[in-house]
Amino acid sequence: MTNMRAVGCTEFGDPSVLGIVTVPKPSLGPGQVLVKVAAATVNPTDLGFRQGMRALPPGLEPPYIPGMDLAGVIESAGPDVPRWRAGDRVMAAVSPWVPGGGAQAEYRVVAEDQLATVPDGWALTDAATLPMNGLTVRAALDMLALPAGATLAVTGSAGIVGQYAIQLGTHEGLTVIGDAAPADVPLIESFGARHVVERGPGMAAAVRGLYPSGVDAVIDAALLGPAAVGAVRNGGQLLAVRPYQGPAEDGKAERGITVHLVMVGQHLHEGSRIAGLAGLVTDGVLTLRVAEVLPAARAAAAHRRLEAGGVRGRLVLSF
Repeated sequence: MTNMRAVGCTEFGDPSVLGIVTVPKPSLGPGQVLVKVAAATVNPTDLGFRQGMRALPPGLEPPYIPGMDLAGVIESAGPDVPRWRAGDRVMAAVSPWVPGGGAQAEYRVVAEDQLATVPDGWALTDAATLPMNGLTVRAALDMLALPAGATLAVTGSAGIVGQYAIQLGTHEGLTVIGDAAPADVPLIESFGARHVVERGPGMAAAVRGLYPSGVDAVIDAALLGPAAVGAVRNGGQLLAVRPYQGPAEDGKAERGITVHLVMVGQHLHEGSRIAGLAGLVTDGVLTLRVAEVLPAARAAAAHRRLEAGGVRGRLVLSF
């Protein structure tokens, strides 16, 4: 049996539990391709995975391999997968909560419907930053279903989810209000935000200063939870990227506000949507941001840097 290298841990804890592990190279199953991974991102989800914050499903054994975003080159494809062939450059979002683990490995078996082609001219390290966060924002905006001209406030605007929410929302005709520390205001404005308010617990009051009745919806990428609800009009919507921590009954918070939870794990087989998002990058609607590319052996350092905050763009591990 051939082995491969991967980022992994045998127990959960602080970044020091991460290292390079040797595991069997995966084998193809029906409807799958084998991708030789060139780049995999480090996301906030990976921090929670490493800390063991989610119960493990049956059949998942150590070492545990994190990672949800990957880009690479197809090594081989099964005979039942005529669309894809060896040598194709691809990207995908995958789950680490399955046997065999996540994206941060030299090779990853991926279902054919999870894949999107990496456009010519893109670096694979750039491509790896798009799938998971892009799918998250696409699903979020679909859940909100706001009409053109509606008002949308975004928390965590300097992060990738916040950035994509501003860029994609603006592209779809929404009036978008971002949040930022003073030093990041020009950055958030460059994404297309109509207004930028100071980030933090005063964000809701600042939004009300612009829109006294509140905005139609908030995408809460900063995990403010109940602190963001005050920005929403009566009967509006709050979209959370983590389970909402405030009082809610039958999906409603105070003042009849509908609370949505977007779970990207339900959208991992939407490779066609990743392809659509890639087209928007090519058209200049979305922009890819890499903070730094590090060798996979420095995964622990990437986790420490992300935990420390202030990362602008996505950290990428190379294989």
